[in-house]
Amino acid sequence: MMNLDDLKKNLADLKNLNPKTPGAWPWSAKIIAFVVLFVAVVVAGALLIWQDQWETLTRVKQEEGQLKETFLNKKRQAINLDLIKKQLTETQESFGALLKQLPSKSEMDALLTDINQAGLGRGLQFELFRPGAEKMNGAFAEQPITIKVTGNYDDIGKFSSDIAMLPRIVTLNDIAITPVGNGLSMDAEAKTFRYLDESEVASQKKTTKPAGAKK
Repeated sequence: MMNLDDLKKNLADLKNLNPKTPGAWPWSAKIIAFVVLFVAVVVAGALLIWQDQWETLTRVKQEEGQLKETFLNKKRQAINLDLIKKQLTETQESFGALLKQLPSKSEMDALLTDINQAGLGRGLQFELFRPGAEKMNGAFAEQPITIKVTGNYDDIGKFSSDIAMLPRIVTLNDIAITPVGNGLSMDAEAKTFRYLDESEVASQKKTTKPAGAKK
């Protein structure tokens, strides 16, 4: 084992080395010089030769992270797209079911008769049953009907329930009930809806076309 005196002697020998005659150096000095030179070459290679490769590797890692984030975003969008498609399908199915509850133009007279029969079937007396002018609303037409019936409380309530149970959509609006004689009088506006046929839709589009639009 090298003692302190030997270490001091080796350090002194290193100080006295002549850099112009490395061949005359002792083996210990040559080994140390070789190690130092090797380390210097590696460091210089890392700085001069490998620097571009390190920069390339760093850029590739950054691009990899960006691609992963883009992939995750696309994946989330795809999941949301499937959900939106499912919701759209459900909405279309619900819309189709509601559309089936709307009468066509040829069925409106039968529906008005059904409303009238619903009241007569409950023993109500119609004082007024007056269909109003249709109101176009997009692909549908709204048919208001002003009605006034008299009867007892139970019959009027059952009539309202019968209206709600009709296979076609009919609503009772602006209901006003007042006592009259031995019973009650109900004033209301019934509303039903029908879908427009293709010719009516086309006619409505022509009517609502902005001024200056091309025909």
